Amino acid sequence: MTTAPENPVDPAALATLPKAELHLHIEGTLEPELILELAARNGLTLPFPTLDSLRAQYEFSDLQSFLDLYYANMAVLITEADFADMTRAYLARAQEAGVQHAEIMFDPQAHVARGVELSTAVNGIAAALASSVADFGITTELIAAFLRDQPEASALEVLEQLLDMEAPIIGIGLDSAEVGNPPSKFIRLYRRAKEAGLRLVAHAGEEGPASYVEDALNLLGVERIDHGIRAVEDRILVKRLVAEQVPLTVCPLSNVRLRAVDTLAAHPLPQMISAGLNVCVNSDDPAYFGGYVHANFAALVAEFAWDADTVEKLAGNSVRSSFASEGRKAEMLADIRAWRAAQS
Repeated sequence: MTTAPENPVDPAALATLPKAELHLHIEGTLEPELILELAARNGLTLPFPTLDSLRAQYEFSDLQSFLDLYYANMAVLITEADFADMTRAYLARAQEAGVQHAEIMFDPQAHVARGVELSTAVNGIAAALASSVADFGITTELIAAFLRDQPEASALEVLEQLLDMEAPIIGIGLDSAEVGNPPSKFIRLYRRAKEAGLRLVAHAGEEGPASYVEDALNLLGVERIDHGIRAVEDRILVKRLVAEQVPLTVCPLSNVRLRAVDTLAAHPLPQMISAGLNVCVNSDDPAYFGGYVHANFAALVAEFAWDADTVEKLAGNSVRSSFASEGRKAEMLADIRAWRAAQS
């Protein structure tokens, strides 16, 4: 039985908790309403033409069942304006969720593969991010995430295009179907990105085994692991992650919706915190998984009766694990401390 915390968190205060979001796929923020709006604007006929019929598809049995819908819905993203509108819609919701800094992933290969110019996707997203501070008070960075179920040669080709066009990306990531697509497939990609001075992150240990987390560290040289929940299955790996304080960007509602864990109550996040792992809370693909980052916090607080100190720690982890400047981190950490003081 969960005991009541000494410093109970007011659920309404979680939206005002200053935080960074480090694990967010911008294509995963496409809400059904915007999908239909963009389809109409671009003269597209969708297989699910009404809100109710589209929403009915949002029940997933595993990661692949989600990815099938995720990629299908991308068909509405055609012009720079489409990408910009999607990005601004996320930033507006992130502002409401208390996000002060967001490191946003996008899937360049997925757009190129369906005939969209790479510059269209990059320029549209970048246009919205360029005014993110002025419009929403959110500092932002952009990460190009590559599809692990595609050949490394494809990723290398797109990376070179991004570098040639001087795309405003700070780093690269690795996402999509994890099982059967180990980090070892992408050693050359990560070596090239490092040579180009980019930051390195990768999805690992969501559906794939704990060994993928270790391989992402050893073979790819990543600085941050997206997900990483299955690391708890390897005691030696946990010791290493604790000793090195490798950031793990955990997405609880996503893990439940994709059946990576059976229920939120069974989620290993409390175990990860107790072990001393450097974890933070993120929303992943919030339009599909039932909540933006403040909703993830609210669900966790409701399930585990976390106190304000735990919430403060997780928010602080998100800031310290970000690629923001040291000055920006100091500002956000001060805001988190002020938030915590207001909860007493």
